[in-house]
Amino acid sequence: MSEADGYFNEAVAADYDTSSAEMFQPEVVGPTVDLLAELAGDGRAVELGVGTGRIALPLARRGVPVCGIDMSHAMTRRLRAKPDGESIDVTIGDFATTRVPGAFALVYLVFNTINNLTTQDAQVDCFRNAAAHLAPGGSFVIEVGVPELRLLPPGQTAVPFQIDAARWAFDTYDVATQAMSSHYVTLVDGRPQYRSYPFRYVWPSELDLMARLAGLRLRDRWEGWAKAPFTHESRRHVSVWEKPAH
Repeated sequence: MSEADGYFNEAVAADYDTSSAEMFQPEVVGPTVDLLAELAGDGRAVELGVGTGRIALPLARRGVPVCGIDMSHAMTRRLRAKPDGESIDVTIGDFATTRVPGAFALVYLVFNTINNLTTQDAQVDCFRNAAAHLAPGGSFVIEVGVPELRLLPPGQTAVPFQIDAARWAFDTYDVATQAMSSHYVTLVDGRPQYRSYPFRYVWPSELDLMARLAGLRLRDRWEGWAKAPFTHESRRHVSVWEKPAH
């Protein structure tokens, strides 16, 4: 791990867009930006963990002024090298505690980024930081998976999620601490390369309690950006918490 860039160092940033190509597809980005633009209205937005600008750039092109916070210089360089990349004002820092000036209509975290904060305290701090950025009536949005513990039989700690000729990937879970890690083994020129990233999984109800501690209240929860109902079979959720107007 690079101390300057966390786990998203130059090696990760160099192929991030390619390795996550399915998340850059119009059918994924479009509904995300539609909902975020709806929530932002005429106001400004902050993306926590802005990365290479997958969502921030198209949201800005929709007319929403977007600021970003990210620890990784390497990822930020990729964002700024893209068309309109300089239009996104990025502050380098830990998005759980780093502030940018002003009041915002929208703060958002997408693609499981809340799990990059590997302690409960850091996740609680993130909610407080989001609330501090929001104007009254503003929205905090998180997109994150539901922990897949139903896939773990007794005695097993690993769940594979990709197996093909060039890549093997699996998650490991510690249900006592809610620590998890994603592991990737990729063949490059016939030689295996291994990467691992730590996370902390978090339940919807736990996020709701963090929101209450930050003075926010749950407004909506859906299975995805198209607002399909969230059910006990949903594997992810998009949740919206609101800062009270008064």
